[in-house]
Amino acid sequence: MALELTDDNFQAEVMENDKVTLIDFWAAWCGPCRMIAPAIEELAEEFEGRATVGKVNVDENPQVSAQFGIRSIPTMLFIKNGEIVDKQVGVAPKSALAEKLEALM
Repeated sequence: MALELTDDNFQAEVMENDKVTLIDFWAAWCGPCRMIAPAIEELAEEFEGRATVGKVNVDENPQVSAQFGIRSIPTMLFIKNGEIVDKQVGVAPKSALAEKLEALM
């Protein structure tokens, strides 16, 4: 299951994490976000122990969303060692997200 990331736990779970982290910025009212949600959950299971996969609800966590300038959702950020190393705006195939994760590990 994807890790629920919040304004409170983001620093510890992502910025201080030495694994590659895929973060899905989403909202409950967003149709494309709901479309990609099953793929995000599958990636969380498939990469368990090798990478972190988490979700940030933009409505409930405005600080993190603003920190990264999230303007449209879904947006997926790939973070490694506290730095954004890749980004995907909009729906993408699960295979494309998996390839990006593999390449960054």
